[in-house]
Amino acid sequence: MHPMLNNAVKAARRAGTIINRASLDIERLRVSRKDQNDFVTEVDQACEAAIIEILSTAYPAHGFLGEETGLTLGGKTITEHPDNLWIIDPLDGTTNFIHGMPVYAVSIALMQKNQITQAVVYDPSRDELFVASKGKGAYVNDRRLRVSKLDRLDEALIGTGFPFKQQDKIDAYLALFKQVSSRAAGLRRPGAAAIDLAYVAAGRYDGFFEMGLMPWDAAAGSLLITEAGGYVGNFQGEGDFLFKGNIVAANPKVFAALVSILSAHREE
Repeated sequence: MHPMLNNAVKAARRAGTIINRASLDIERLRVSRKDQNDFVTEVDQACEAAIIEILSTAYPAHGFLGEETGLTLGGKTITEHPDNLWIIDPLDGTTNFIHGMPVYAVSIALMQKNQITQAVVYDPSRDELFVASKGKGAYVNDRRLRVSKLDRLDEALIGTGFPFKQQDKIDAYLALFKQVSSRAAGLRRPGAAAIDLAYVAAGRYDGFFEMGLMPWDAAAGSLLITEAGGYVGNFQGEGDFLFKGNIVAANPKVFAALVSILSAHREE
């Protein structure tokens, strides 16, 4: 395992320990609301602090883009992406976590000169560790990941997520939801994009799409998918998705079928 990936795994497991401990006594959690339908807990904050502590100790010159702390280097806010940037979601699926629904994950990715090179998605409730290094393949608990071979949308199981933080996009999204659900075998919406993307890489889903995702939701999962033989892009099927929000991911055949539906949607 690449040394940088090794340190990211160490950080993800540390965060997973914090999450599992807190999950035993959810009633005592302090929850605050960042925005409509957008919650943060002391667990999110403790996990992000633990991840940044481990990685900044190993790599003091690296920057961080975290859901809770924003863009920082050496503990100070910065305005431009450095060449080495760790992109972190300390607890993707916070709303599930608050309700005791065990669908959430830690997501850590390293972006080097605008390319994701290392990725970890750790599901602490199932102890599933998804990892990838650019050019070296993707794995779950040491087993090689491959996207599914299924080539027909009408037999495909597709993951998705609602644009719950952007209610103004809900009508446009529901129109796409209707089109995909009428063409696919099934549509699922568990509520943690990092897990959804890892499941595409593992062949558990045949594809996934979502509007309004943040970079920390998708950075690690996107590398898992490409290293497992899948495609990731925006709704037009192009590579510019990480900082734009709309994402589609799938095995190659299902990707083409999803893009043919989703590409009709234009950003306002």
